[in-house]
Amino acid sequence: MIQTLVRDYSWIHLGIGLFGNFCFVVGSVLFFKTFESLYTLAVWLFVAGSTGMFLGSLGELAKSLYERHEKREQGRSAGS
Repeated sequence: MIQTLVRDYSWIHLGIGLFGNFCFVVGSVLFFKTFESLYTLAVWLFVAGSTGMFLGSLGELAKSLYERHEKREQGRSAGS
């Protein structure tokens, strides 16, 4: 099931990564002194954004590893 999710729904990884990037940027901007009253929100957006970016990257890594494994298996089957 995870392999199908990783391979066939790669747009999910992209979406999580983009959401993470967006939160990261907004959170970073909120660290400016002008938005001092929103400091706690900035921290949480920064953390959520970093987490989203990390999860998106992990999904892309898993997809690459599954694809590499499949190519290797296909090469072995063709060589037999």
